[in-house]
Amino acid sequence: MRHADTATAHKLARMVDCTLTCSETYVDQGQQHYKEEQRQRSVAALKRRATALGFAVMPTTTAA
Repeated sequence: MRHADTATAHKLARMVDCTLTCSETYVDQGQQHYKEEQRQRSVAALKRRATALGFAVMPTTTAA
């Protein structure tokens, strides 16, 4: 738990530092942006695990 707190504090500190030094305003990307990034990370991790186990991954698209 302590590592997560430290990581979150570091991320916030980087955001504040960039905002102050670059004279840019922080723009919240929103929940949908976060969910899409999380999905991409999950897919990449799944591909790595499958490859490590000797599987070939073929992505397909599904109608939502």
